[in-house]
Amino acid sequence: MDSTLRTAVASGMGAVIGGEPMEPILALAALAAKPHLICHSAFFIERLGVAAQAQRAAVRAAREQRHFDVAELFAFVCPARFATPTPTGFARSLALDPGKDDEDTLRLIAEDLLNRLSSKHYPVIRETAENATFLARANWPWSKPVMQALLKANPKLDVGSFATGLNAWDRVEEWEEDGGRAPGRQDAISPEEAQRFLREVLGSRSEERSSQAAYAGSASFAFQPRQSKEINNILLAEAGTGLGKTLGYLSPAYLWARKNNAPVWVSTYTKNLQRQLDQETARLIENPEERQSKIVIRKGRENYVCLLNMQEVFGRLTSANPRTALLAALISRWARFTRDGDMVGGDFPSWILSLFNDLSLDGEQRGVTAQSLGLTDRRGECIYSACPHYRRCFIERSVRAGRNASIVIANHALVLHQAAVDHALGVAQTEEEEAAPGGIRRIVFDEGHHLFDAADSAFSGHLTALETAELRRWIRGPEAERRRGRGLADRIADLLGEDEAGEKLLQQVLRAAFALPGPGWTRRVQAGQAEGPAEHFLALVRQQVLARAEQANAAHTLETDCLPLVEGLSAAAAQLSEALLDLKRPMSALANALARKLDSEAEDLSSNDRGRIEAISRSLKRRGELMVGSWIDMLRRLLDGKNPLFVEWFDIAQAFGREHDVGLHSHWLDPTEPMALAVLRQADGIVITSATLKDRPPDVPDDWANAEMRTGAVHLPYPVKRESWDSPFDYAGSSRVIVVTDVNREDMDQVAAAYRELFLASGGGGLGLFTAISRLKAVHKRLVKPLADAGLPLYAQHVDPMDTGTLVDMFRAERDACLLGTDAVRDGVDVPGDSLRLIVLDRVPWGTPTILERARKEAFGGNAYTDMVVRLRLRQAFGRLIRRTGDKGHFVILDPRLASRFLTAFPPGVQVSRLGLVDAIDMVRA
Repeated sequence: MDSTLRTAVASGMGAVIGGEPMEPILALAALAAKPHLICHSAFFIERLGVAAQAQRAAVRAAREQRHFDVAELFAFVCPARFATPTPTGFARSLALDPGKDDEDTLRLIAEDLLNRLSSKHYPVIRETAENATFLARANWPWSKPVMQALLKANPKLDVGSFATGLNAWDRVEEWEEDGGRAPGRQDAISPEEAQRFLREVLGSRSEERSSQAAYAGSASFAFQPRQSKEINNILLAEAGTGLGKTLGYLSPAYLWARKNNAPVWVSTYTKNLQRQLDQETARLIENPEERQSKIVIRKGRENYVCLLNMQEVFGRLTSANPRTALLAALISRWARFTRDGDMVGGDFPSWILSLFNDLSLDGEQRGVTAQSLGLTDRRGECIYSACPHYRRCFIERSVRAGRNASIVIANHALVLHQAAVDHALGVAQTEEEEAAPGGIRRIVFDEGHHLFDAADSAFSGHLTALETAELRRWIRGPEAERRRGRGLADRIADLLGEDEAGEKLLQQVLRAAFALPGPGWTRRVQAGQAEGPAEHFLALVRQQVLARAEQANAAHTLETDCLPLVEGLSAAAAQLSEALLDLKRPMSALANALARKLDSEAEDLSSNDRGRIEAISRSLKRRGELMVGSWIDMLRRLLDGKNPLFVEWFDIAQAFGREHDVGLHSHWLDPTEPMALAVLRQADGIVITSATLKDRPPDVPDDWANAEMRTGAVHLPYPVKRESWDSPFDYAGSSRVIVVTDVNREDMDQVAAAYRELFLASGGGGLGLFTAISRLKAVHKRLVKPLADAGLPLYAQHVDPMDTGTLVDMFRAERDACLLGTDAVRDGVDVPGDSLRLIVLDRVPWGTPTILERARKEAFGGNAYTDMVVRLRLRQAFGRLIRRTGDKGHFVILDPRLASRFLTAFPPGVQVSRLGLVDAIDMVRA
């Protein structure tokens, strides 16, 4: 690497370039003038642009320069390896001691990465050289030093014969058929067995915690044999933070799975927490290879890279421009080394995509995600065994691994969806569709306090423009130029063969799909030029929303009650209902015709063909009987009158001041009611656990009623077992709650000043939580300079060009950083130690005033329901503060409306002080 290349690193609001401190605007000019050695160009340069309040052209010029970015080099040399995208983070991942400053560290990182390539032990040297040669043609700055290093490893590389090397779809190892899993047993796990195994897992050096052992013993209740068809074993277990509940339930779960040759599904709310849970399983099984076969992460298909999609997308990326070519190369290299092909929360470094957030794809400027690139299988277009890459498919590999695993780590959305579909359509019979042999029978729902929200999403219906247009695209395929995809005819024509009846049904489905919105629906609906029944219905829905919606802020979703309908909407709903019936009938008939082939052609069908037929048949049923059927039911309720079990409304979804969807929404008033029927009653044993299952109303401090209501246990015709354990932490001695009484929460200057002084008083380590993105952004722009001047890094969700998970990783890695975020940060941050010692809420976290929340408030006790929601949110937020023994911190709320009835959200004994801002600052500083 050129020793004269100047380095550029962040310093406060500005930068240090070649050892010289520079103001942001001068740093941008220097970066635009010539290449530099930098770290994550997008994050670094975009933040300079914000600090300088620079014109977009100045930022673009700095980003278009061909910098030597160590983030790009790291992604190339060490694909699928975790690292925080900072100089210190990359050094830590490479086991390097940081240099005397960030500039020195950057050079050490670049030197180490190139040295790795020059080793003869570096894996797939020829393939790596092919990638580098391809990138040399795309003028990647690192290509020359990379090739020089690789030629040291193998001087005989024949560069002239190289292709691109990007065809990962041909190089990924094939999965193997395993013959299936033998039927499992139903042997019980006793509390003593669970506790004994927990002691083995913890080892003799670990401190014995009696509450953790008691928890593990109680969790064994869910792993007893079912005594009757009508009654199963369900445990509600609240375990305070620090008790060790993860190993407390994993121990009996793994012991039962190993003993009975049957899987246990462990479900979390977020995908990031799936990753944390996977890391915890290393305590159960130390051998990495054995753990990989026994512990499997499962997610929805939309999370995994599709090799066929990759092959098609790379054709566009490699020919578009040098930046898209580099993106394709980095994704290809990751695909060769990934554990499981998971692009969303797995081992794909999400910060790679933010390097390319300035790209224009298909002529559109938008955020670059795995979905927007078209790399994942979110559109339901899989052709299963007809795909040329089927034997290498990451999704099929994951499904088969899950069928044979002892512990399957999933998320609530997948588990509820899979269980609901199995309940509605019956358990699948082939490996392509079957989640687990005989269905999902044993489940641990961690973060059980989120089950209500997860069920609300899983069992809701949305008759909207985007949903209906997506179904038309799934049926008819792409109908506009430059759009890619495969229609239903492309996917099943060979399966129908000479079946004239089946072909006739297919044509009926294709014709009926014309009733759904087609390409360009947005322009037509907004211009009053709707085409077809769905667009006419949606145009009138839009008219009603615009006429009646109370919200005037164009940045938010507009919504209104359905009744009374505007003139003409009743007739349009009836017409759409008939059109949807005309679609549902042939879809169901076609699904049944395909399913009959499993019987009529049983002797001739291979196992792969059987799997493909069942998968497509069930996909047709899911969309026809369940989705289209639910739309028809929604329209009938619209015409026949309200059903008290449902809450329904019209809305216009808006983003950045523009409409992007319109339609009718339907939610269960209590979504745990269908969840109890489809999920809770079907499984043999379930643990529902969390640190915050129960509400703590002042008059009933040990209240289980709300816990049973929000987990669905209240809908079971038999009692469930309930247990709770307090946290072992000394909250009274390690934390304080401060309610600031003299800050006007509506004056953003005052709010920002409070955040500034509190963050400065704590010396960083501050997490700012906001109830609205607009408030977060207003505070952020006022904090950038004062925190930078104090040497405190500031990161912000919805502002910084980086995904939330990476921002949290960056915050965790630095002792004195501050992070601003909203709900996703409040519910998903796990930052033990000094990096988090102050949490500041901008105001009391009331529920969002929507039509849905209005209905639930009326149904579930009025103000008591609202108070419960606030207390549970406060419990969750406070729970982020103390994560391990020795942690200390302050929890500050900038809102005097925090009434005494909310204070029971905090652990008993914690001091709550109502102070003016000056005294609050002194308390935090002390």
